[in-house]
Parts: sequence; structure tokens; C-alpha cells
Amino acid sequence: MSLKKPYYTEEESIDQIDKSGLMKFILPSLFGAFIFLFPIVTEDTFNIPLGIITEYFINSLSAWLPIVVVTIITISTLLTVLSAVFKPAFIRNSQTLQSLFDVSIGWTITRTVGCIYAYMAYFHTGWSLVYSDITGQVTFGLLTKLIVWFCIASFLMPYLINFGIMEFVGTLSRKVIRPLFTLPGRSAIDLLASWIGNVNVGVVITREQFENGTYTGREAAAIVTCFSTVSLPFCLVIAEMLGVGYRFPIFYLTIVIAGLVSAIIIPRIPPITKIPNTYYVENSYQEEAPEHVSKVRWALIQAVNQAKKSGTFTDQLKQGRDIFLGIAFALMPQVMAIGTTALIIAEYTPVFQILSKPMVPVLELMQLPEAAAAAPATIIGFIDMFIPAILASGIEAEITRFVIGALSLVQIIYMTEMGTLLLTSKIPIKFWHLLVIFILRTAISLPIIAIIAHLIY
Repeated sequence: MSLKKPYYTEEESIDQIDKSGLMKFILPSLFGAFIFLFPIVTEDTFNIPLGIITEYFINSLSAWLPIVVVTIITISTLLTVLSAVFKPAFIRNSQTLQSLFDVSIGWTITRTVGCIYAYMAYFHTGWSLVYSDITGQVTFGLLTKLIVWFCIASFLMPYLINFGIMEFVGTLSRKVIRPLFTLPGRSAIDLLASWIGNVNVGVVITREQFENGTYTGREAAAIVTCFSTVSLPFCLVIAEMLGVGYRFPIFYLTIVIAGLVSAIIIPRIPPITKIPNTYYVENSYQEEAPEHVSKVRWALIQAVNQAKKSGTFTDQLKQGRDIFLGIAFALMPQVMAIGTTALIIAEYTPVFQILSKPMVPVLELMQLPEAAAAAPATIIGFIDMFIPAILASGIEAEITRFVIGALSLVQIIYMTEMGTLLLTSKIPIKFWHLLVIFILRTAISLPIIAIIAHLIY
């Protein structure tokens, strides 16, 4: 008598799954997918429900957000310094408080500097190069928006990552995602959320999945450095700012092509390949279906098992709270310090003009007009994604503005937000990794973008 497991057809598979577990998978997962992935298109804009909700609260709370940011940064800095100097028992005895405020001396100094910068920006006092409209005010204004994004996304994120949709889609898409990007199939939902939604939300999703044992260090690093692109509405803003908005379909298609080519190559070469391909914690999830079990049945089994482990509504709220606190108290002062310092270097020193000199002959070889004026914009995106467009807006040649705009949106790595968020996470990625990946993305994408630009101009 054969002891082999029977083969379940796709039609039979749903009936074999516990129906209460199936509903616990389907309903929250559909809600999470709707919030993070569902495109809402109007005559002049594109957004997702998360973006619409967030923008509503940003507009409604705009008068209060600056003081909220200052308060969070102040509390974070005071407790961090208190922990470093006195090591009080209430912090040492709390795992949550210890993880938030018991940090290295380097991060303690960084948070202190960020706090000083925040007060200068809020009160418009102190050193003008810190609180000016092109340095501290830019970073501080960014934080008033980020705090809302992170708050809302943190409490809604469990519905995307806890109830099985990543396991379900991952099992079904494994044979496409793995050979194309060297990533597990379950990253498909993460890739979509990172590409379609807010870049920082994509990074946080990946961070949480890594800490839960869903991705290895290498996989998490590949996802955040290859797919955490800016949202489509921001791409449109950049295109309009550079005077190429009337070519937006081909402009965005250029970004997609260059981005996909980079995403295929970068995970296969150092430094990504040198990052440990190990899990932060063990996870029993098995993506490949066992022999004689249909792929759909296995996808449902994995999804339902994950949904059953998701806990209660209260558990989701606690998880959302922990995600938000971890981001708000760790990230806000550090973004203020690193972002403002980077902008000061970019705006008040010749550092980037000097560093960009080797790019002049490269742009000239690609037959792009005004190469000397455009060169700084090709590397300054490492600081902030908005600065290249500011620099390139004064260039007369439209083809050069087109190339700079598309390149700045494909480079992805920038320190004012995304870079700082990564460096403060548990993902095993270092500053030099980010710098090298930025250079690689530039080297891969620039020729592709230039070729497309010459075809249409």
C-alpha cells in the first residue's frame, strides 16, 4: 500500500483548509492590501489609501505637528543622555526602554546634536546655516510629515505582514521573484509596497520582516536598496519641477526600466552578496511546496498558519505601538542631526563640486549638454532626493534635466531619510554599503537613462 500523500488539485484545496482560519487570512489581508497597494487614480494625481489618510491628517494637524516633533526629539534626547550618564533602573529593567534609549555614545551625541538643531529650526534662532530655509527648515519640515506617515503606517502595517498575504503571494510567485531578483517569493508584496507607496514605509515593512525572521540580512538589504523608490506622485512633482512633465509617461517608464535593471544586478554583486545570508531569528516558514501538494494548497496552508499566529486586535495595536515608538524616538533626532548636517555640507561647502569633477567627462562622453553644471546633481542625491532637481532646474538643456531627474529617482539611497532609517535598524547594512550601492546604482542607471533620453530628444 502506498504511503505517499495524495495530490490535491487547486479546486479541492480550499475545502481542505480550516474555514475560520481561512477567513482570518482573507479579510485582514484584503484590508492590508487595500490600504498599502490599491491605486486610486484621479484626473491629476495617483495615490494609495494610506497616502490619502496620511495627507488628510498632515493637513488637519499642521499647526500642531512642529511642537509634536520637538517634544518627541526632546524626550528621546533627555532619556538617551540620562541612560548614558546615570543608567537608571527604570530604563535598565524595561526591555522596551532599554532598546530605545540605551544606545552607543555615537548615537547619543547624534541625538543631542539633533535636539539642538530642532530647537534652532523651531525657534529660528542660533546659527543661521543650521536653521535656514535650505538646511534645518527642510529637515524639520520633513519630520513633521514623517511623524504622521510613521504613526498611521505603524498601526496599519500588521494587517499587511501578520495575516498571511505575504506567505500566500510568496509561495505562488517564488519561481518568478527568486530567479529574477534572488529574493524569496514572499518579498513580492513588500516589493510592491516599497515601489507603489511611501519609501520610508517600504523600509519599515522590510525592517519588521527581517526582525521577524522572514528575510535574511542579505535579502533585507537587497530589498531596501533596490525597491524602496519614491512614490509615483513625487516622480511627477520632480518631472514638473524640471519642465519635463509633459513627457511624464516616458519619464516614468525610464525610471522603471533603469530601476528593474539595477534591481536584477545589485543583489548579485558586492556589497550585497557579502552581507550575511542569515536570519535574525528562526522562522519555520517553507516557501516551496512539498512533493505531491499543489502550490495553491500549500500557499493557503502557509497563509492560514500565519493568520492563526497573528493574535488578537489588542496584539496588533501593541505591535503598532512598538513599531511607532521604535521609529519616532530613535529616528527623529537622528534624521534631524544627519539630514541637517548633510544639507549644510551640500549648500555651504564646495565638497560636492569637487567630488563631482570626475562626472564631467562621463556626461560629456554621453553627449549631454552643460555637463559641468549637471555633474554635482549626479552625486548629491546621496544626501537628499530633492536637491538634484533643485540644482538641475537651472540647466537650459531639457535632455540634461530629463536625465538628472530620472537618475535622482533611481539612485534611491539618500541619507536625510532612508539612509538614517536603515542605519538605525537591525538590518546588517553599514554606511559604506550605502555609499557603494549608491555609486553602483548611478553607474548602472545613468547609461540606460542617457540612451533613452537620446532616443526621444
